[in-house]
Amino acid sequence: MENIYRSRYCGEVSKDDIGKEVRVAGWINSIRNLGSLVFVTLRDETGIVQIISEDVQVFKDVTRESTASITGTVRMRSDKNPNMKTGDIEIVLTKLEILGKCQNVLPFEISRSKEASEETRLKYRYLDLRNSLVHDKILFRVQVIDFLRKIMKEQGFTEIATPIITASSPEGARDFVIPSRNYKGKFYALPQAPQIYKQLLMVSGFNRYFQIAPCFRDEDCRADRTLEFYQLDLEMSFATEEDVYEVGEKVFYETFKNFSNKEVSPRPFKRIPYREAMAKYGSDKPDLRNPLIIEDISSIFTNSNFNGFKGKVVKAIKVKVCDKPNSWYKKLEEFMKEKGAQGLAYLKVEANELKSTITKFLSEEEIADLQKTLNLEIGNVVFVVAGDKSVEKLAGILRNKLGIELDLIDNNKFEFCIINDFPMYEWNEEDNKWDFGHNPFSMPKGGLEALEKADIENIVAYQYDFVCNGNEMASGAVRNHDIEIMKKAFAIAGYDEEVIKNKFRSLYTAFKFGAPPHAGMAPGIDRIIMLLTEEENLREVQVFPPNVSGMDLLMGSPNELDEKQLRELHIKVRD
Repeated sequence: MENIYRSRYCGEVSKDDIGKEVRVAGWINSIRNLGSLVFVTLRDETGIVQIISEDVQVFKDVTRESTASITGTVRMRSDKNPNMKTGDIEIVLTKLEILGKCQNVLPFEISRSKEASEETRLKYRYLDLRNSLVHDKILFRVQVIDFLRKIMKEQGFTEIATPIITASSPEGARDFVIPSRNYKGKFYALPQAPQIYKQLLMVSGFNRYFQIAPCFRDEDCRADRTLEFYQLDLEMSFATEEDVYEVGEKVFYETFKNFSNKEVSPRPFKRIPYREAMAKYGSDKPDLRNPLIIEDISSIFTNSNFNGFKGKVVKAIKVKVCDKPNSWYKKLEEFMKEKGAQGLAYLKVEANELKSTITKFLSEEEIADLQKTLNLEIGNVVFVVAGDKSVEKLAGILRNKLGIELDLIDNNKFEFCIINDFPMYEWNEEDNKWDFGHNPFSMPKGGLEALEKADIENIVAYQYDFVCNGNEMASGAVRNHDIEIMKKAFAIAGYDEEVIKNKFRSLYTAFKFGAPPHAGMAPGIDRIIMLLTEEENLREVQVFPPNVSGMDLLMGSPNELDEKQLRELHIKVRD
């Protein structure tokens, strides 16, 4: 039995083995009984090989997806199969041994598992993973991670693993907490990211750190977010944001160039300040494959008689050509209303005049200003949304929708950019206070002087995101390593010094012992794999993911604890 598991792999049998006796092991992929001959295919991770036997009885009680060891002589196939790696040869059976019988009816055909419901696939994930289309994505993930490690080590980074059990801290998302058995009423937490640990490593004197870091956030799942994900976490001491940009550009460019045949943005990647990104693209993660640009035309209608535009933020998108029926425009308007827009206006340029249901409300001067500002030509169509400041994001939604609907996006490109200069704070309407807009550990541009000014809305941080094709691929910052700046930064967000001492005790104390300036970022590994494999769902590139509701159907979690376990943890479940 021991030698069976050291047998040749199915996909490795070749013409070089013709005339030789070999032994292969794997899963019974198919059985075809012709009466006088039986054809069987055996499958493992390396491929499929055909087995032939004149003893049809030997496979009488064999079921598909059973594991088997097969010994036989290799010969040339008379009917070669160009679609199989081993399509030139077959094995004439001399011995069959069933290693593990498949006793149950399969919940789905292995080769068609992706057609089953996600719930069924995740419940029987070990069967789903036998499908080569699913299996190969996990192998691909491993290859990418190996490549990332290679790139990082070539750049002088040291791989260091940080703890998984840590303390809860207000980092922006909801923690997964772990009750302590020995410390009644106290809790550990799973890390949202190794943020504090990697900063402490910089204080510890490590020049360049990285790890393939698991991150945990108790948030609602969606297509591009789940409870547990992995990131290439990195940090650099005595570094500027430009140093991090250089590393990030190398990581993304070389990874996407190595694992894809698509065109990749040349380095250096385009840098776009946050406010410019919002103004031109209506998003802080713009898809630059889309050529459409948002124009602010509010000033044209400052004193307009048209109440739909008067005194409002008015955004326009010019499309060179839009040959669509009226029903299409109507559906587009309905789509925008569903997204929160008050409406959608569109104006067509025909024979040097604008045609629209709203032109009768506009003055000749306003129409002339529109034509001049947008440089309109015959055939152009202008789409307009208006409202308060939030209309900026609605214009971004419209831009994305038009890019897709009008087939303007080149799917053979990976367009990268870096969005930087994020606002340090954003106003929280619900709590009527300022909150951190991005990472609370970021250094504000201008330091303490900037924080002491009353103009909080315009404080900019050394924060940056790497973006590709409309996806946030990495987030990072130059860190705040100065205690006085940190105290002021947290005070603006409503946290006094005692909160910093208690919630971020380690950093607060460590920074008093001489902290180096440091900066870093964290590319999302799952999203990298998603883009490279052209999957739209993050769960397709994770080996054992929960479902969209956050339930692990395979392991049956979350589950209940018995009374003894609850008592040990000093927990009482409330109704």
